[in-house]
Amino acid sequence: MISSSLKGLLAAPLLFALTTQTSFAADVVLKSNDFVGISFWLISMALIASTAFFFLETQRVSGKWKTSLVVSGLVTMVAAVHYFYMREVWVQTGATPTVYRYIDWLITVPLLMIEFYLILSAITKVPAGIFWRLLIGTMVMLVGGYLGEAGYMSVWPAFIIGMVGWAYILWEIFGGEAGKLNASSAPPSVQSAFNTMRWIVTIGWAIYPLGYFFGYLTGADPKSSAAALNIIYNLADVLNKIAFGLIIWSVAVTETEKKA
Repeated sequence: MISSSLKGLLAAPLLFALTTQTSFAADVVLKSNDFVGISFWLISMALIASTAFFFLETQRVSGKWKTSLVVSGLVTMVAAVHYFYMREVWVQTGATPTVYRYIDWLITVPLLMIEFYLILSAITKVPAGIFWRLLIGTMVMLVGGYLGEAGYMSVWPAFIIGMVGWAYILWEIFGGEAGKLNASSAPPSVQSAFNTMRWIVTIGWAIYPLGYFFGYLTGADPKSSAAALNIIYNLADVLNKIAFGLIIWSVAVTETEKKA
């Protein structure tokens, strides 16, 4: 039986999607050769489906894993809402929706970092310092990127600041306290999930600097640069939000079934 509060969580993004579709479809038609626009539409629908899946699966897992799945659902729900706006900006104007993109990331990327803390908290006591260090690294990375993309700073210095924040996160989850706690305290299934999550942060998040590079640092014409930037960012969001959440779901189900 699905609780009324869960029904409300599921209904909110779906109602927003339907409302947005009605007002949007009257003004703009997606062109069959607009591959960037198509990617926005496909990913926004994938995010909605993922949100429903993660929230529904909270009914399946034990109590200590429910928060992790709720956070995964919040990540995809917040991203879906922003994708509705981003795809409208792109289809109507052909401009990169930088502001909406970074508002999304300022909410969802810290939530993804919280997942490292939550997955460890489900199996052992975790020092609060891990959470704050991951959050600080996240904010440095995002602020650096935004300053460059929004034109408040030259693109190269901003790029370097963002990379420093990302490197700090990688250090914490591989060689820092979070990585050591996972190695010493977590059962094999949690260690496997944690390892996969941190490789997504390593490889999957590397796609974002790649998008930044093709969008701002190659010297290509603005139209081609914008198309490359948005396609790369959109593909990265699929891996780093949906796939990341599926890893959490997998370990939550595995650990729950072990205890059954």
